[in-house]
Amino acid sequence: MLGIIMAGGQGTRLQPLTDTRPKPMVEVLGRPVIDFVKEAMLAAGITEIVVTTGYRGEQLGQHVDGWNDPANGIQARINQEAVPMGTAGSVGLLREHITDTCIVGSGDGIASFDIAALLQAHRDNGAKVTMALWEVEDPTEFGIVGLGSTPNGTVDSSLRSGFIRRFKEKPTVEEAFSNVINAGLYILEPEVFDHIPSGEKFDFSKQLFPKLLELDWPMYASTIDGVWFDVGLPSELLRAQTTLLTNGHELPYTLPETYVLRDGCLVSNTAAVAGRVSDSVVGKNVNLGLTSVLEGSLVMDGCVLDEGAVVIDSVLGRGVQVQANARLERCVVGDGASIGAGEILTDSKIR
Repeated sequence: MLGIIMAGGQGTRLQPLTDTRPKPMVEVLGRPVIDFVKEAMLAAGITEIVVTTGYRGEQLGQHVDGWNDPANGIQARINQEAVPMGTAGSVGLLREHITDTCIVGSGDGIASFDIAALLQAHRDNGAKVTMALWEVEDPTEFGIVGLGSTPNGTVDSSLRSGFIRRFKEKPTVEEAFSNVINAGLYILEPEVFDHIPSGEKFDFSKQLFPKLLELDWPMYASTIDGVWFDVGLPSELLRAQTTLLTNGHELPYTLPETYVLRDGCLVSNTAAVAGRVSDSVVGKNVNLGLTSVLEGSLVMDGCVLDEGAVVIDSVLGRGVQVQANARLERCVVGDGASIGAGEILTDSKIR
């Protein structure tokens, strides 16, 4: 079975981190975000994976090459877009290779996908499309999905699994007929791709799925348990990190071999930690000086915190230097940046 991972987005809300990397290559727990959906696919027995790429696709190409494992029959490659084609349009470029049921997932999110269970539900209900859903408290910031108990049934807001009957993008409180949202993983039959136009930008949730609903095609959906994060904002990136450090045993992923869990933190075994660290991830070859403080943060490879530096609720890209007695709080710092001695920054993006 073919697994397709959509990884063409730039991730502008994560700048300056994404100035130098595509969004799916931003790290969570020492691994690129894209690895989470890849491992969910492997756990379901998928052995052929294609990653659709756009912005800085060469980085993804190098990373995906490392997924190939001939001994276990695992093949992986990228398919580079010449121009942005949208979610469905990018996958539609592969239509000639899709001859059977396929799995399509987003490469820039983290979720507890049980793909095997979703696939069984897809087959049991004779669906052309099956979508993973996530339940939220406030549906007004998302695209919501209304479910019915039968392919032609009315929307029942109490259902957490059923046939898709309605979509609505970012409803008001009064308009919200559901609080389950598209979680970014689909099971698709090959004939679905006949409705993706060639050569133009086309979206799954805004265009293709509403079109199939109008055609009365059977589309099923099921709400997942566990965790779900769209790490499109630095705050969400850190929230995902904290949750996974607490509940990571529930997810189908593995920690990098070069990292160890230590007092609620994930720390590379090549990091030199002389300061105080809590609720954080510390990358490879990081140096935390005496009396430095790191709280609730992500510090990527090669960073240096000099003596007395304080970093709280922040994300530091690779090779960042925070000089003596500087303080960062709720900041995002791009690769290679330097923060001057004694500088105090709050709620800032630093290149």
